[in-house]
Amino acid sequence: MQQIPNPTDRRVLRTRQMLRAALIGLIAERNWDDIGVQDICDRANVGRSTFYTHFGDKEELLVSGFDDLRVMLLSLRPPMRPKNVALTFTAPLLHHADENRMLFRALVGKRSGLVVQRHFRKLVVDLTVLELADTTVGEPTFVVRYIAGAFFELVSAWLDAHQPQPPSEIDAVFQQLTLRVLATSR
Repeated sequence: MQQIPNPTDRRVLRTRQMLRAALIGLIAERNWDDIGVQDICDRANVGRSTFYTHFGDKEELLVSGFDDLRVMLLSLRPPMRPKNVALTFTAPLLHHADENRMLFRALVGKRSGLVVQRHFRKLVVDLTVLELADTTVGEPTFVVRYIAGAFFELVSAWLDAHQPQPPSEIDAVFQQLTLRVLATSR
């Protein structure tokens, strides 16, 4: 019977961090589909058995990074949403993306592959659902998908821009447009 690693053990945390850093480095260099578990192990300098002790496959490793991002973004949520803000997670996410521009270009861009994009979109959808839970909108599923899709495309275009605007300007545009959508969907 395989023993599950203790997620609070420093060695476990360090190994998971090394594997995640290896995956991030590889995503920045290659297409998602061209990355194998052995590539991740080689980059992290760990054996395959160590990898499989922590993760079932490379997608599970990827999802663990999105889970950490979700936790970080939720920790930054204000207790009450300001009146002129449609979604509070967008500004911190844009600032994080700006600080990690190469990584986010790899995650959201054309080279990332559908798996990576799907998980990023799911993160945005989940956070949007959470933030809109206390509002009254027309058809919630469609409104959430519309807003999350718009945010994804805005982030993608922003990351690909040759002279990108500051994240605060991108968030201001998104908030302004999204507040209009929410006002007309009630």
